[in-house]
Amino acid sequence: MLKNLNTLTTALAGAAIALALNGAVFADEVTTHSKRITKSEYKETVKRAEADYELAKAKCEEKSGNEKDVCIEEAKAAETKAKADAKALRDAGKANANAAEDTREADYEVAKEKCDSLSGDAKDLCIDEAKAKYAQ
Repeated sequence: MLKNLNTLTTALAGAAIALALNGAVFADEVTTHSKRITKSEYKETVKRAEADYELAKAKCEEKSGNEKDVCIEEAKAAETKAKADAKALRDAGKANANAAEDTREADYEVAKEKCDSLSGDAKDLCIDEAKAKYAQ
């Protein structure tokens, strides 16, 4: 069983590195693309975002409590942002506004989840600040 755990840990570490590198490459693609992407490029990017999400979500399994919840929300946010960026590159124009909204909503969900570790007035203030920051 220990051998299986070590193998799983090694696989997850490798996946995390691949995810980090892939995210960096994707971010570079988004910032350097000055033209629209094709439908097939869009589909490939969406599939990659979904696979990256699954890898990131698997990495969250080693955490617990609110730390795990935040990790999962961050993974969802990264997937949402990647898909939104791909959509913006595919559709341009109106999609840019939609992508910005999707990104803002994903960031807000992460911020709200981080507030869950607080209580009372501190939690209320944290949520109010998150609403104010992402309501723009």
